[in-house]
Amino acid sequence: MKNLKTACLLIIMLCASIVIAQQTPAPKQTNDIAIIGATAHIGNGTIINNSIIVIKNGKIDLIGDAEESIIDMKDFETIDAKGKHIYPGFIVPNSTLGLVEIDAVKASDDDAEIGSLNPHIRSLIAYNAESKVIESMRPNGVLLGQITPRGGRLSGTSSVVQFDAWNWEDAVIKTDEGLHLNWPSSFSRGRQWLGEDPGLQPNKNYNKQISQLKDYFNECKAYNNGNKTKIHLPFEATKGLFDGSKKLYVHVNDEKGITDAVNFTNQNAIKNMVIVGGRQAHKATGVLKKNNIPVVLKRVHSTPSHVDDDYDLPYKAAKLLVDNGVLVALETSGQMERMNTRNLPFYAGTTVAHGLTKEQALQLITLNPAKILGIDDLYGSIEKGKSATLFISEGDALDMRTNKLTHAFIDGREISLETHQTKLWKRYSDKYKNQ
Repeated sequence: MKNLKTACLLIIMLCASIVIAQQTPAPKQTNDIAIIGATAHIGNGTIINNSIIVIKNGKIDLIGDAEESIIDMKDFETIDAKGKHIYPGFIVPNSTLGLVEIDAVKASDDDAEIGSLNPHIRSLIAYNAESKVIESMRPNGVLLGQITPRGGRLSGTSSVVQFDAWNWEDAVIKTDEGLHLNWPSSFSRGRQWLGEDPGLQPNKNYNKQISQLKDYFNECKAYNNGNKTKIHLPFEATKGLFDGSKKLYVHVNDEKGITDAVNFTNQNAIKNMVIVGGRQAHKATGVLKKNNIPVVLKRVHSTPSHVDDDYDLPYKAAKLLVDNGVLVALETSGQMERMNTRNLPFYAGTTVAHGLTKEQALQLITLNPAKILGIDDLYGSIEKGKSATLFISEGDALDMRTNKLTHAFIDGREISLETHQTKLWKRYSDKYKNQ
């Protein structure tokens, strides 16, 4: 009886996995593909109005003007994209996609570990490539992401993946590329339930918390400069910060915290740093530009964080930074962040309404994050020799009214744009058409 119950349970689990599984990942490209006639938005600010793009072996073999390019189409699979637009695949940094499926189901939530100092935690091995949430990103052109852990002071390491894979081994593009530090806040809110003033108050423990960080990083440096007779996994994980092979992503929003974090990295000889969040980064553009530090800007569609902020600060913050020579990318963290990631192109579209050009806004979610993540040699723009990770849209991809994808490719593989939502849309569309 016990064996029968076990067998029944295994059958039920297998059936459930089949029902909820993502589409089968696309196979490798076998036929050469030519996309003809579309307006190509290269991702570096350039536009080709009547383009031809040739894809061979997963790479872009040719990009140019269709009228000026002479090529024999006899052996090509051709896509007529006249009147449509082509874009590089959108890239979302600082994401927990694939780490949480359903917030209310604890067993599907794996975005944070117990403890405060966890530099050795690897988000990649917890990444669920078959997440139905990930599947729903692709119809809006979001094809790549930086999978990032949460929680604690040092959350762990992030990795960059593509969104059409069997498992995390197949998905990974860049492994353990950065370490994430949640910088102490220089202000905190009083606990009203304890009779404290609920307004912002100076954080009395701020200096102590910074001192603890300094001590920890000194220990890390001492270990990595020592003989390592015994392996210490947390200290070992910080090695890349000091030799330049990893980036330190500092999650901080206030002006003082940003300035202190930059000074901290300089004092500790950390070679590559990125500000994540950066609500008040526009007030620290001088120090950011001087130290060549990029900003992954917190969600555009949000309210101001301080009472004296301009009402439209989150919308125009990207322009304020770009105008001051800071490299900027957009992220989507916050309430319902995984589901809202599909709105990444429309966040970029909002920055157009507040001063950026469309091509500048496009760079915020293509080439800029590729540069920040260190994958711009292959991704982020449509250029010869780069990965053919791109999509075709019927209209402006930054406008939710017209961004309707007809084709999408990751490394030259034409991926499915079918999702649970599209299946339901078709199902109920048919239902009401027949009434």
